[in-house]
Amino acid sequence: MPATVTLSPEEATALLRNAGLRVTRQRVAALQSLADHKHATVDHIVTSLEGGLPKVSFQAVYLVVADLLRAGIITRLDLPGHPSRYELNLRDNHHHVVCTVCGRVEDVACAVGEAPCLHPSQTHDMDIAVADVLYRGVCRACRENPAP
Repeated sequence: MPATVTLSPEEATALLRNAGLRVTRQRVAALQSLADHKHATVDHIVTSLEGGLPKVSFQAVYLVVADLLRAGIITRLDLPGHPSRYELNLRDNHHHVVCTVCGRVEDVACAVGEAPCLHPSQTHDMDIAVADVLYRGVCRACRENPAP
């Protein structure tokens, strides 16, 4: 799984147009930020945009994120006790592992490779498209250097 994806302004523009969204500086910049920083929170996106878009607001970024989510360009990762994180929707069918001490998040490839990776014992008459798996543990750095 690639650590980051490079996304040029032209590629971001094409993603937006293909999804039927209007191309704006904020949307292009947010997509590029998400390509550079996987699992980013809205706070992180705002901070990363402040240099290029000094007047960007949290409200504007929340609206951009909502539009990108609705269009299927990005996905949301909700971790218990943490703010939502966002990443480009690469349609690569992966899951996540999170350190319960420092909060580091990494991608984990699906063991089966095709969606859904897991099949429920009861579907309740639904066509299952996605199975989200979250592995929790303690990373090596936190094991080797425990906090006092």
